Amino acid sequence: MGNNGKIKLAVIGLGGRGRGLLKMLLAMDDVEIPAVCDAFEDRLQMGLEIVENAGRPKATGYANYRELLARDDVQGVVIATTWVTHAEIAIAAMRAGKYAALEVGGAASLEECWELVRTSEQTGKPAMLLENCCYGRNELAVLNMVKQGLLGELIHCQCGYEHDLRHEVALGEQNRHNRYRNYLNRNGELYPIHGLGPISKILNVNNGNRLVSLTSMSSKARGIRQWATDKYGETSELAKTEFAQGDIVTTMVKCAKGETIMLVHDTTLPRPYSRAGRVQGTKGLWMEDNNSIHVEGRSPEHQWEPFETYRDQYEHPIWKQYIKDGVRGGHGGMDHLVLRAFAESVRDNTQTPIDVYDTAVWMAITVLSEESVALGSAPVAIPDFTKGKWISRAEGPKSRYSLDTIDESLFDL
Repeated sequence: MGNNGKIKLAVIGLGGRGRGLLKMLLAMDDVEIPAVCDAFEDRLQMGLEIVENAGRPKATGYANYRELLARDDVQGVVIATTWVTHAEIAIAAMRAGKYAALEVGGAASLEECWELVRTSEQTGKPAMLLENCCYGRNELAVLNMVKQGLLGELIHCQCGYEHDLRHEVALGEQNRHNRYRNYLNRNGELYPIHGLGPISKILNVNNGNRLVSLTSMSSKARGIRQWATDKYGETSELAKTEFAQGDIVTTMVKCAKGETIMLVHDTTLPRPYSRAGRVQGTKGLWMEDNNSIHVEGRSPEHQWEPFETYRDQYEHPIWKQYIKDGVRGGHGGMDHLVLRAFAESVRDNTQTPIDVYDTAVWMAITVLSEESVALGSAPVAIPDFTKGKWISRAEGPKSRYSLDTIDESLFDL
């Protein structure tokens, strides 16, 4: 805890996502924000104003994150910069003795993933990917169902990021959104984590199981050019731009315990939003897209049932408590939960529920899938960032926010 009993956090990166996270942190009475940072002056000023408008003590603004990290009154940093700088800043933060929370985004090299792991092990400071979807209401209910054996032994899971981002990607230069440059130059599973995070926890990845190898395939790239042609005409600069990133990238992952995971990246064609969740075992399956479930012996034969009827019975205690206390924050409430999971780990000086091994392997999927696509969908090995520790790991700290164990006694229900 800080010297006045507050959890002292700083936010680095004040684009749209960073400012959203900053507002949510300022809504927490036990969190103080002494410093914020952004390389763009206008965004930095917006961040400083957000702190002041929340009726909080003035924060100090920095253009250079290294100057912010030199402060001794910051216990943890929330990093919401462009994707390719997340690891670099998190490594510097841990070396400066601070907890690091990274917004989601894939890695550009395996080396940065290994460096994250080594730095965390050497400094004893956690690096937590802020995978909010791990705390989604449906995802946690399915986790609870799986722990209670409802779906039997797990065999196959599906997940992904299916989100029409044509507008965001295409206008990335004007809006200073770095997805654009990534899509221009890279071709692979660029955003694996919203789908893979919850599924990894359901499959005990890094904790009795691990991701072993993958193969990726990418379709042609037409979506953004078609969008730009329809909007600005075929002679427009954007309509003539060649994107490296295929419209649909499909990745198959094999797990040490024999399960398979299918991961889909689908962001440049017209479609409704989905994380494409499917969890299938020997006794039944849950499907996100039609919000349904089928459990052998309980459901009518060969028929779906609505998921809600089961969710009531298998609601995770995190959500029971949350609904009782009042749901708040972005993305249906899960943003608040993932930030609390981080803040309370900082407060209690404990390991984070999403640790550096989770962070490293989820981020690594991006660079490994790029490699597989470039090699004509050749299988690529996924490193074991735990160096064998996944086989039998000591139980993590007791916490309401644990994604490994469910302890009802920690909740006042």
